[in-house]
Amino acid sequence: MELTDADLIARVLVDDDQHAFGELVRRHQSAVRGMLRQLTRTDLALADDLAQETFLRAYRNIRSFRGEAKFSTWLYRIAYNCFREDARKRKELVGVDEGQWQKELDPHTVDAGLRHDLMHALNLLPLHERSAVMLCCQQGLSHDEAARVLDIPLGTVKTNVLRGREKLKKTLAAWATS
Repeated sequence: MELTDADLIARVLVDDDQHAFGELVRRHQSAVRGMLRQLTRTDLALADDLAQETFLRAYRNIRSFRGEAKFSTWLYRIAYNCFREDARKRKELVGVDEGQWQKELDPHTVDAGLRHDLMHALNLLPLHERSAVMLCCQQGLSHDEAARVLDIPLGTVKTNVLRGREKLKKTLAAWATS
C-alpha cells in the first residue's frame, strides 16, 4: 500500500524521516519545476534552482504545514514566493531560451509547434494572468487553491484566469490565420 502525503508528512514530523521527505519531493518535484519553468519563462536553470530552494524551505518549515490545503498547494505557494523574491532581487523577468526549450520537448508526446506557440503566448500574458492560468489550467488547481498559492482574493483569480484564457485564444487564433 502506498503511503499518502499525510502519512509521509507525519513520518517527517515524528521521526525526522528524510526518506519520507525524499518521497514527497519525488512525487511533487516535476509539478513544482513545471510551474517554475512557466513563471521564469522557461529559464530552466533558474527554475531548477528555485525548485531546489522550494524543497529546502519546505523541509525546514514542514512544521508550519497545517493541512488546511493539499500539500501540493502549500508547495506551490512556497515556490511562488521563491520566484517573487528572486524576481524582486533581479528586477527583471527572464526571456525564453529557445534552444534549451526545444531540447526539453518530447516529439513523441507533444506537437512541438503547438506547444511552442502556447508557451510563447503564455509568456506574453502579464505575470498575474499567466500565474493564474498556469495554476488552474495546467496544474489543475481549483480557483480557491490558486488564490491561496497567489495570496490574492478568489474573485481576482477567476478574473485573471478568464482574461488570460481569452487573450490566449485571441493570440493563438491570430497566429493560426497568419
